[in-house]
Amino acid sequence: MLIQELKERLENIETKFITVKEILKPEILEKELEELDYEMGKPDFWRDTKKAQEISTKRNSIAEKLENLRNIENRLSEIKDFLELLEIEYDEETEKEIEKELKEVEKVVNELELKSLLSEEYDTKNAILTLQAGSGGVEACDWTEMLLRMYLRWAEKKGFQIEIVDYQPDDVAGIKSATVLIKGLYAYGYLKGEQGVHRLVRISPFDANKRRHTSFAAVSVIPDIGNEVKVEIRDEDLRIDTFRSSGAGGQHVNTTDSAVRIVHIPTGITVVCQSERSQIQNRAKAMEMLKAKLYQYELQKQKEKQKELEGEKKEIGWGNQIRSYVFQPYQLVKDLRTGYETGNVQSVMDGNIDEFIQSYLKWRAKEKKDER
Repeated sequence: MLIQELKERLENIETKFITVKEILKPEILEKELEELDYEMGKPDFWRDTKKAQEISTKRNSIAEKLENLRNIENRLSEIKDFLELLEIEYDEETEKEIEKELKEVEKVVNELELKSLLSEEYDTKNAILTLQAGSGGVEACDWTEMLLRMYLRWAEKKGFQIEIVDYQPDDVAGIKSATVLIKGLYAYGYLKGEQGVHRLVRISPFDANKRRHTSFAAVSVIPDIGNEVKVEIRDEDLRIDTFRSSGAGGQHVNTTDSAVRIVHIPTGITVVCQSERSQIQNRAKAMEMLKAKLYQYELQKQKEKQKELEGEKKEIGWGNQIRSYVFQPYQLVKDLRTGYETGNVQSVMDGNIDEFIQSYLKWRAKEKKDER
């Protein structure tokens, strides 16, 4: 690579980094960190454990951002120095080292840029991800299982913890529905843009005539805040059923009726938990998920966004689509909101969806800016 090309690449990274700093405002973060450190130094800090944990998590998040900013500044400065040396005296090894360092720094800046877009109230929380098969019969159930695999692969690559809370297999192939708790910092922030209908077009392996089929699956994403919010739930508004756990794939299947389904009758919101070993534990977790869903439901009502209500019964079909996945006659995955697309379908299905997540967050940030 020519020295001029290396310089231009460095300038592009520096420009992006300046934009990220403008969004994160390090001087304000420094002040926030001082205030939080002062709070944490008080003798009675751990008296309220829940509040203390929230402050501690926030403090660590801010400290991490500031450390990343300082680290990037130092690395960019070092690259600039090496480039100056390279201009004075060319050395192939130095050139290769600069190329490698630019690539690594660019990756870190991109990750920081992504996190700078995650500033909404619940972005740092764990995510409750629910998938539901829609139009298309067994083909839709197979598609829903493929999507589940995609999200699990993505979460594993991110280092998130995964807990399959509910798993309802289809009689023939695939799954009718599944609920997964994805635990980790910014899990909800990353995944919130995945909510909507995902459409698949392919030649069905279940069709003897090898015809092209269109299938749909709905994805719902809410923050895991059931143990943090106050939501009034009356006993008479609930219908609670117990049943035998289905088990997910090769996972252990309970032999007792420990799985719990709770229906909130006024809204129709339903939650299921079968990941715990006892009925009591499953019921407690299901109630937390119900609280989180009802809280989101009320928020949406206040904003008069009825179409986005978590408990709304809407057809999983042509409407409400956010992304299209075409396997045949050509290969293309396209986000219908942002316009971002890729022809590498297999990579996407293997969990490489960060580009889609990033393009959504940028698009959403622009939408919010335009609304002001």
